Formats: sequence, C-alpha cells, structure tokens
Amino acid sequence: MSPRLHATLPLASDVTRLLRQEITRALEHLALARAEPEERLHKCRRRLKTVRALLRLVRSGDEAFFAEENARYRDVSARLSGLREASAMVETAERLGRAYPRRAASVAVLRQMLAVRREAAMQDTAAFGTAVDAALAACRHGLLWLGALSLPADADAASTVVVDGAQAGLGRARKAFKRARSRGRDIDFHTLRKAVRAHATQLALLEGLWPERRSARRHRLGVLDKRLGALNDIAVLGALVRRQPPALDLEPEVLADVEKCLKREGKRLRKQCLADAKRLFARDWKRKIVRLTDSLRQRLAATPVTALRAA
Repeated sequence: MSPRLHATLPLASDVTRLLRQEITRALEHLALARAEPEERLHKCRRRLKTVRALLRLVRSGDEAFFAEENARYRDVSARLSGLREASAMVETAERLGRAYPRRAASVAVLRQMLAVRREAAMQDTAAFGTAVDAALAACRHGLLWLGALSLPADADAASTVVVDGAQAGLGRARKAFKRARSRGRDIDFHTLRKAVRAHATQLALLEGLWPERRSARRHRLGVLDKRLGALNDIAVLGALVRRQPPALDLEPEVLADVEKCLKREGKRLRKQCLADAKRLFARDWKRKIVRLTDSLRQRLAATPVTALRAA
C-alpha cells in the first residue's frame, strides 16, 4: 500500500512518520544492495523519490529543512544512478529489437556491447561499495535530522502548507508540459517526467484527503511516467552511441541501423507523451484546489492543536 497522510494526525508528526518509514526502507534496500544490486538500488531510489515528493509537499512550512534534506536525497540518488542506467540501456536495446525486427541483428550487436558494459560496472566492486557506503551514511544522518523539521500546528496553517505544495507540484507539471510541447528538447521531457512522478506521488500521499478518489488520474500519470521513462532511456542511449570519442565500438552499418531505430522510437514516444500530458495538464485545476483546501481544513480542524516540533 502506498504511504498516505492521515488527517487525524498533526501534520508534523504525520510527515515525520512517513519520512522515517521511507528512509528506513531505503536503508533496508541499501543493506542488501551488494547481494542484489539492480533490484535493491532500483527500490531504494523509488523510496527516495517518495521522500523528495513528500518534502516538496510541505516545503512552504519549513524551507530551510526542505533545502538541506532535498539536496541530501537528490545526491544519494545520483550516486546510485550509474548501475541502474547501465541496466536500463540493455533493457532499452531489447525493446528496440522487439519493436523493429527488420533491424534486430544490428540491435542485437548493440545489446551485447551494452551487456558487457553493464557487467564491467557491476564488477567494479570498489566504486560500487564506496557509493553504497556513502548512501547509507547519508540516509542514516537524514534519519537523525528528522527532529529538525518544524511544521505549523494550527489547522488552517497546516492545510495551507499542504495545499501550497499540491498546487506547486501541479504547477511544475503544467509548466514542464508546456515547455516540452513548445521546445521539445530531451531535457524538457526529462524535466516533465520528474514533475509527473512527483505529482503522482503527491496524489498518492493525499489519497484520503482529496474530495474524491484520484485513482483514475494516478493510473494515467503512471502510464505517462512509464512512457517518459522509455523516452529518457532512448535519449540517453542516443547520446551514448553518438559520444565522441566513441563509448561503443559499433560498425558504421550497425550504427546507422541503431540511429534509425532510436529516431523513430523517440518520435513515436514524444507524440504519445505530449498527447497524454495534454489530457492531464491542459485543464485548469483551480476549483479542485479550492475544494481540497476546504476538505483539508475541515479534517485537520479536528486535530488537537499543540505546539509541535517533530521529533
């Protein structure tokens, strides 16, 4: 079950509870990462994305805490991204081979080179161990630092913090969609993906507090996130095969086939992503936000008003 905020708990206590839960689970995955690197690092990074989405949701309540802790978990995820990226490139080549069977032979050559590259990354145990140790230390320190979080106890102020965060998340996604539609650069679609994922996570966190269930919207966001992820993998693989000096020793004929596949698949995914994003972000959600504000204030008003400093 996805982590969720509860209206019956003071905001600071509830946010601290969820942060502790997600960071602890990230630590559990890190502890097993040496034995199961691909699976555990992927799950760890997913937990950290939930942490960052939650931090963004309550950002206006404690800007200093957000700035420091968001940077902490952003850096941890970046340290762990190398092996996951190497695996994603192999998976992307496999998808290309299935999508474009006429060029499957060339794509198979690419996949084999990417698999060798992934094995080399996994065999670099010293670098991998250093990254995992640094991530463990950072997450443990983050757990200790949760006591510094300070959020308002007043019901109106607490609901305003959450509504501001939800509205900001939606605003980032809408802005990213417009930029991807107008400019269409790889970085624009990558920014859109991050905004979509954060928005979807925040909807999940607020599942019990929205005036109506948002499961249908969350499903559509999940589909869009998956497509944007595939598009990002295409962009990263394209940059890899075109890198100078070459990162992969591909024959000219193989390279030409691969680039054709990448171009066609990238064009197809961009079109799909923009169509999906338009349905999700072209409408104005101001009335929904107003209804969320009223719902939150009514629910949070029943919470005992006490002087809170999360511990």
